[in-house]
Amino acid sequence: MEPLARLDSKSILAEDIFLEIFDQEDEIMKARMILSLTDRAAELGVKKKFEELLKAYKKVDREAKQRERKKPIAMLDKWTNFEGPYNNMFCGAWIAGEDGVYAQNDSQVDAVACYHPILPVERMKNLETGEEQIKIAYKRNGRWDEIIVPKTMVTSASKIVALSGRGISVTSENAKLLVRFLSDVENMNDSHIKVQYSTSKLGWIQNDFIPYDTEIVFDGDQRFRQTYDSVSERGNWEIWQSHMQKLRKSGRLEIKFMMAASFASVLVSLLGGLPFIVDLWGETEGGKTVSLMVVASIWANPDESAYIGDFKTTEVALEAKADMLNHLPMILDDTSKTSSRIRDNFEGMVYDMCSGKGKSRSNKELGINRENRWRNCILTNGERPLNSYVSQGGAINRILEVECKDNVYEDPQETAELVKKNYGLAGKRYIEALKSIGKEELQRMQKEFQKELKDDEAMQKQSLSLAILLTADKVATDYLFRDGEYITIKQAKTVLINRNDLSDNERCYRYLKDKIAMNEQKFDAENKVEQWGILEEGRAIIYNQAFKDLCKNGGFSDKAFLSWADRKGLIETQGGRMTKVKKVGGNPVRCVFLKLNENLDEDGFESVETMEMYEQEELPFK
Repeated sequence: MEPLARLDSKSILAEDIFLEIFDQEDEIMKARMILSLTDRAAELGVKKKFEELLKAYKKVDREAKQRERKKPIAMLDKWTNFEGPYNNMFCGAWIAGEDGVYAQNDSQVDAVACYHPILPVERMKNLETGEEQIKIAYKRNGRWDEIIVPKTMVTSASKIVALSGRGISVTSENAKLLVRFLSDVENMNDSHIKVQYSTSKLGWIQNDFIPYDTEIVFDGDQRFRQTYDSVSERGNWEIWQSHMQKLRKSGRLEIKFMMAASFASVLVSLLGGLPFIVDLWGETEGGKTVSLMVVASIWANPDESAYIGDFKTTEVALEAKADMLNHLPMILDDTSKTSSRIRDNFEGMVYDMCSGKGKSRSNKELGINRENRWRNCILTNGERPLNSYVSQGGAINRILEVECKDNVYEDPQETAELVKKNYGLAGKRYIEALKSIGKEELQRMQKEFQKELKDDEAMQKQSLSLAILLTADKVATDYLFRDGEYITIKQAKTVLINRNDLSDNERCYRYLKDKIAMNEQKFDAENKVEQWGILEEGRAIIYNQAFKDLCKNGGFSDKAFLSWADRKGLIETQGGRMTKVKKVGGNPVRCVFLKLNENLDEDGFESVETMEMYEQEELPFK
């Protein structure tokens, strides 16, 4: 073949080039020639023409080779003879025409495999699992339809009968023959049936981002087909960008913070973070739902029937949806409207969603299903803070709360209508910006924000999540909006929870003190009510069973609290036990001796150092 460098836009399309390609018997050499010539054609600006000619020559070559095959049954042409958009396929001893598919023996029709045209037209290979699905084309009432099913369905006579529900003429009588026909056609035309790579997840796959960068198609749970299809572009970028700049310049933290959270979702996996929740809470009519529509419009159609979901579902369904969204944000509207299953285990749901991994579940074959996995940001809203539904510090630690105050939007209806007509335009631009910046630079930016957020009183997990969010905000501000409207470190710190506020044991201590203050009559023997103990010299001496009941009712562990309180010097112990004996009515009773002022010493006095904190800076007299 002539050296590639000498080929020009005309000579590369000459017949001699294609004849030389298909004269090559070594398939590897043939593939190398095609790749080299395709690259050269691209350089010369005739790639499309080259590929069209290559496709035509491939078809001619295939037909020529198939004509040369020896025909064991002379009366048959051994090809499908279906009218329609699909190429005829080699089918061996099968008779396949407009009146159906038939098996034959010794040149005689033996049995019916299917009463109408049907054939496999495409294989789909899932990138995550390696499992295959197959696209079947079939013709009923003069019209062709396509269906995608698991490969295992068309290789089993007992399973393929389920296709009768989709209009395919298959029963338990002809199921075995139909399985054989589809298998034969697929294998006899293996090199000519297109292999389409597919995915059941959105987001990053190595350096590509689904659905923007590749021709990979969706083959996931059909329940989420609508959500997947909603990730698309519509409208005008300049209109959307201009309106968002206007909203950001209003100075409302709610808008900027929720937008940053939406952008941050695709950074979680890149920066090695775990999923976290950003919750927008506040009174009715504040603009919470419109805010979710705004942040959804970055990636997808913000209509309530498209991308945005809710809590009126099951935990299993939430896991499956999170797995499909993968790196894109999961947006759930109104925490107050939850299904009973979610409501009864809200805290567990928060833990599970922020773990990034679903529960292991077995299948009908007694194997283990593929585990659902995701790395994204979950955006919610409601009239109450999300952490008011949970009590454990570990769950609260995974939530960033943003209060939605009155009248976030001057005209919420205008914003809602605009994002319904202009959406999905920022997502692809943002992904391109991330690629141009590079992973190392993004990690450096995150570490800088972590240093600025470092606070001994704030929990580390929240700081890590917030650093990812601030990194996302900076990239979006610099590359998409170019308006300098960054979220400041001071503003960001307002959403962090104090370490002591977050500690289960610290909250238990405050809870106990509040309960004691609210129920002083239960510490006074003169009152004829159930008694919890005695108040004495700045201490609450609580009967052991009453103490356990108080902790249980508050959702706290009495053992964990006593261990922590002992280390903090908040209880008095005796003989290595967390309780002491107190005589009540002449009888010894085991009690918890709890200090109501953590600064009191063992004798009930407050230290001088602590008292100095309350002294006046100047004397009232001189």
